[in-house]
Amino acid sequence: MGNIFGRKRRPTRVTEQDRAVLQLKQQRDKLRQYQKKISIQLEKERLLAKQLLKNGKKEKALLLLKKKRYQDQLLDKTENQISNLERMVQDIEFAQIEMKVIEGLKVGNDCLKKMHEVMSIEEVERIMDETQDGIEYQRQIDDMLAGSLTQEDEDAVLAELEAITQGEEVELPEVPTEPLPEAPEEEPEPEPEPERGVKKPEREMLAV
Repeated sequence: MGNIFGRKRRPTRVTEQDRAVLQLKQQRDKLRQYQKKISIQLEKERLLAKQLLKNGKKEKALLLLKKKRYQDQLLDKTENQISNLERMVQDIEFAQIEMKVIEGLKVGNDCLKKMHEVMSIEEVERIMDETQDGIEYQRQIDDMLAGSLTQEDEDAVLAELEAITQGEEVELPEVPTEPLPEAPEEEPEPEPEPERGVKKPEREMLAV
């Protein structure tokens, strides 16, 4: 329990821009509530003015319609203010996105600068020169070896290579090429041997 209550609160990440956006949205919501209230009231006054005209009270109906006209103008101003607040909220939110993009570009530029410091143009040129020198040196060695060996030496090298290659190969047993014998079917029972002195009956000849 002591650890839970003694745990420190994390620092808030709410920025001044976030607070400004929240306040603007709250003001926008209040104006919308006011706008809704005025719209309901205007509808009631319109119906009341209609009733007054029906009862013959033209002056009171005219006065009520003038009041309604003034409130209509307030309603238009309220709508403009809501539009301005929404536009301001969008501008702040877009500015926050731009700030994040700029921060990302800044981090990227710093990383590139550090990489360029480690691998400068001079360093790249030096490595390329050393690589080219190594290639040229190897080519010279190949040329020297190719010119110093005779045809007999070349044949000896090829023969040695062939011997090494054959020594690495594993000899496998030859696979028989003859087909395997088929499995024998069930053997017929042997016929009993006839007793001595008794001739075997001749098989009947089939009629042609």
